Amino acid sequence: MHSPTPEDPHGADRAGEDVLRDFEVAEVGDVTGRTLLHLPCGTGRGTLSWARRGAAHVVGLDPSEQAVETARALAADLGLTQDRAAFVAAGVYDAAEAVPDRAYDVVHTGGGALRRLPDVERWAETAASLVAPGGFLYLAEPHPLADALDDETGSRIVHDYFVRDPWTDTGPDADPDSDPDPDSGGERAHPVGEVVTALARAGLRIDFLHEHDVSPVPRYGVLQRHEDGCYRFPADRPRVPLTYSVKASRPA
Repeated sequence: MHSPTPEDPHGADRAGEDVLRDFEVAEVGDVTGRTLLHLPCGTGRGTLSWARRGAAHVVGLDPSEQAVETARALAADLGLTQDRAAFVAAGVYDAAEAVPDRAYDVVHTGGGALRRLPDVERWAETAASLVAPGGFLYLAEPHPLADALDDETGSRIVHDYFVRDPWTDTGPDADPDSDPDPDSGGERAHPVGEVVTALARAGLRIDFLHEHDVSPVPRYGVLQRHEDGCYRFPADRPRVPLTYSVKASRPA
């Protein structure tokens, strides 16, 4: 694995490493020839991974100008022109006005994106409006139950699952790539039921809701890293969901 260094700050991206998790690839399926919008995209690592998997045109949107500039540089490093990979600096709620196309075959979001947005219904309406007929939205987020557990062992409930008060995330799963929504005042957990209901109200059909026992980061001290790069509880520990994913489609 090619790790970032001071001389090579883009690290794995320069080597063309795919940063998508196995379950994401399996659940999204073949993107060959399809258009894909990634919001927010951070520094574009996931967006460019979809381009390398055959997406005809990918667009990444993020509120951070610095992250977008990095994403553009990475795309150039990989020889991807604007026709293949474009990046836009804008807030998620402004996506419909900011992105170059009216609709996309796949709208991919997650990685903690919802935790940085205060209004889930507004997010769902915006994201759903960008799903083309016959296309779908795919969401993969940290499970809000995991935010209710203690940081060391992940075995004790120490926070109220239903409280939506914001906090500032400085833990291992904090995303350094993206700026928070300017109106959010921090991060907050959104219960799974709230998210799924918002997508259904926005006119999308819920195809599945899956829960996963993996985390991309060691958010609790007891988690162990596996060969796929994800972290899991030890085999002798009862498990709880650490990530969840949703696919919601717009009928053709």
